[in-house]
Amino acid sequence: MNANTCQYEVHNCRYDYPSRTSLIDINLKLHAGCFYGLIGPNGSGKTTLINLLANITRPTDGEIVLQGKSISAYSRKLLASILSLVPQNFAMEFEYSVFDVVMMGRHPYISRFGNPGPDDIQLVHEALATLDIRHLSQRYVTRLSGGERQRVLVARALAQDTSIMLLDEATASLDIKHTIDIMQALKTKVLNRNVTVIAAIHDLDLAAAFCDELLVLKDGHLISNGPVEKTLNNELLSGAFGVEGHITPTPWQQVHVQYKYTHATP
Repeated sequence: MNANTCQYEVHNCRYDYPSRTSLIDINLKLHAGCFYGLIGPNGSGKTTLINLLANITRPTDGEIVLQGKSISAYSRKLLASILSLVPQNFAMEFEYSVFDVVMMGRHPYISRFGNPGPDDIQLVHEALATLDIRHLSQRYVTRLSGGERQRVLVARALAQDTSIMLLDEATASLDIKHTIDIMQALKTKVLNRNVTVIAAIHDLDLAAAFCDELLVLKDGHLISNGPVEKTLNNELLSGAFGVEGHITPTPWQQVHVQYKYTHATP
């Protein structure tokens, strides 16, 4: 798949909850081989948009086209071979081992009564190593900390080995080391495998350091989108977040730009 291939087309999408409207007239084109950071204040519609892109919920109006076909036309199994999702909240109440949960990412490729093959097992071991949870592989997920569980979910998505990855605040409960490990793993997928990553992120420094483009939501509207260096500016801090601040670009690694922002004293 070429880097310029359009993965998603979002046409005039709106989503209404019973008591409120969450998204209004969203229009987007999202391309292969790009790391998109989805940012915006709480309640701006980030999780709703992720759920629409994952086909967990259907838009009230409008249409989402995935790889040239309406996303509603895909079977669940086929969709699971194209995109993976790391949700914001996911309850794991059964005593599955960490290895078994990560292996669940391989289910779209294993027949109903089949067993995992060598390639499936290899991908699971690679994901465990990437997320630094190999030592937890035989632990029950019900006995892990919140941060450890989150790394298991990301590992499952990595093992799923899809061309699109959707993540909803996947690093929110993690320390800085494991946050950077995850972001670097995602960036490697983008650069080396032409994967499309769409991640809801609260930390603007993190978004600026790893993302190629930003999608900015406020009150259900897409108010800005484009390359990080053009989108993330002082006006955005004020308009989207209601914060007066200053953004200063500084070199950071070979392919990233790091930004610092400061809150004005009231």
